[in-house]
Amino acid sequence: MERILGIDPGSRTTGYGVIVSDRGRIGFIACGVIKASPQLPFAHRLNQIFDGVNEVIQIHSPTAAAIEDVFLATNPRSALKLGQARGAAVVAAMQNGLQVYDYSPKLIKQGVAGYGQAAKAQVQHMVRVLLGLPSMPSTDAADALAVAICHANQFRL
Repeated sequence: MERILGIDPGSRTTGYGVIVSDRGRIGFIACGVIKASPQLPFAHRLNQIFDGVNEVIQIHSPTAAAIEDVFLATNPRSALKLGQARGAAVVAAMQNGLQVYDYSPKLIKQGVAGYGQAAKAQVQHMVRVLLGLPSMPSTDAADALAVAICHANQFRL
């Protein structure tokens, strides 16, 4: 049995999702978002992301972390900020002794919705169906759960 933390990094909002995977079956544990204060300097927001991921790990005790890889953004400045937010999340996971696995956005969408170009709404819907959730998670939390589901599927193979 594996408890997987999925992370959808963002410089303003980082989504997280925790699932359990046991012999091909997945179950929901928790999901949510870590919000970084936009009025703070960027370095302080990175620290908030680090602290938030650290807190999620302390509460839910995952055995592995899966994180979405940085995609090619049209704005290089945005891509750099996203990469730094991702780095803060990776370091938090590593500091807690977790193995970190990287997945491309295309592979994540393919693993959850069956189509690498799936829209956010499709991913959200499929996450809700696959985990049997009573309501729709936020887009950031759904994306993080999709990362965790993708890892569970890859790990099983």
